Amino acid sequence: MQVTFLGTGTSGGIPVLTCGCEICNSLDYRDKRLRVSVWVEVENKNFVIDTGPDFRQQALRERIPSIDGIIYTHEHKDHTAGLDDIRPYNYLHGIHHLDLYGHPRVLNQLKREFAYAFDERKYPGVPLINLQEINNQPFTIENILFIPIEVMHHKLPVLGFRIKNFTYITDVNFISEQELEKANGTEILVLGALQQEKHISHFTLNEAIEVAGKVNARMTYLTHISHKMGLHSEVEKDLPPNIRLAYDGLKIKL
Repeated sequence: MQVTFLGTGTSGGIPVLTCGCEICNSLDYRDKRLRVSVWVEVENKNFVIDTGPDFRQQALRERIPSIDGIIYTHEHKDHTAGLDDIRPYNYLHGIHHLDLYGHPRVLNQLKREFAYAFDERKYPGVPLINLQEINNQPFTIENILFIPIEVMHHKLPVLGFRIKNFTYITDVNFISEQELEKANGTEILVLGALQQEKHISHFTLNEAIEVAGKVNARMTYLTHISHKMGLHSEVEKDLPPNIRLAYDGLKIKL
């Protein structure tokens, strides 16, 4: 099993191009973050969790060969806006529809935002999609078990996912003890940590470190990192040895 971080950033807190701060001027590639998403390769299958606005660039950069399913955490635009860019995968190996998995609330939002893909009389070339409803119950795709973990993103329920010994949770500021138990024994934990200051809908760096300590995975990688977090190299100096900042293009083998 291999996990590739397609993006580890967020739309929030992005400065203007001329701000000239240390993050903008950084030459460290780890400080250049596209919107958050991961590619999971498991048992010769390829799954993508979320398709943000940068999905096309990410797929080209990582040369994703095929997609066996796209799973959505929630309906915010920075996690869904790249849906139209799945079209090449409809035709890559012959015409076929791609399965999209999401909570009914999320799928309804996709149908509104990408209405042209769901018209009865479709314009040639639109994304070919099968919608698959999921909720906070385990489900399988291509015989791979996905265990949802429901967390809160302010007042919005968001789904994280455990796949074998890998657990992925992005936009979050609260996880109940009951839901967190689903991550127990996981080898790799990915957890959202927006910035160092308090935020209404995201864990801070310290809050994420505290939650990671409860799970006690072999390694925890922090994602959904904003411009306000600071330089990658500086932040990592103060992290526990089993907690790292993720970066775009990072690959993890399990």
